[in-house]
This record gives sequence, C-alpha cells and structure tokens, in this order.
Amino acid sequence: QADFLESGGGEVQAGGSLRISCAASGFAFDSTAMGWFRQTPGEERQVISCIGWRDDAPSYPDDKFYEDSVKGRFTISRDNAKNTLYLQMNKMKPEDTATYYCAAVAYSNRISCGDPYLAVWGQGTLVTVSS
Repeated sequence: QADFLESGGGEVQAGGSLRISCAASGFAFDSTAMGWFRQTPGEERQVISCIGWRDDAPSYPDDKFYEDSVKGRFTISRDNAKNTLYLQMNKMKPEDTATYYCAAVAYSNRISCGDPYLAVWGQGTLVTVSS
C-alpha cells in the first residue's frame, strides 16, 4: 500500500526559505509523476507543483508544473534513489501558510498536473510564514 511521509515544515519569517520533503513507499516511485498540494482550514486542497518521473531535473524542464502563485519562488525536485520528493520554497509569503501534502499524480507538464490517483494522503507538514 502506498504511503507518504511529509516532513520539514515549521515557522519562517516572510522572505525566508524552507525545504520540505516527502518520503514515499509502497509503489513504483521512480516511474510515477508526483505533486505537492497545500490546504488551509476551510479550503480545498490545491495543487501547487508537480514533476514527471525523471529525477535529472535540469534536463527536463518541460515536465514541471507550477501554480502561478508559487512560480519563480518554489522549486520541485526528486531523488528516485531515495524515493523522496522535495519542495524548495524561497521568498516566502504569509499566504504560503498551509499544511503541505505530496501525492502521486497522473502526469505533469508545464501546462498542467494530473489528478492524484492513489487515494492516499500522508499527515502533511505544517508551514507557517509570519509577517
């Protein structure tokens, strides 16, 4: 059974940086597109970034999706040898405050990101950006 363990969240001041991680298991991580989602209380979970299955990222810029609000500030990456997904968050804003989750998605390209399809969510990692 698929499992996701997000970590690395915490409190950071506006303008600061944070890197969160997602350790995945129970499925073929190295051949699966992955995504980061975030959710605030009372709101639906929203996709913010996705990446294709390849982990030699600089060679494949076209398989990464970024939602407009994080474009230019966040960078998604993965290490298939470690079954781990990362999200480097720079120039953070108070509106980035949320619980962040990772998920397997159907696909990823520059234009869009596929829906989560394993019907499994981890516990998330809470990120708080103070002004």
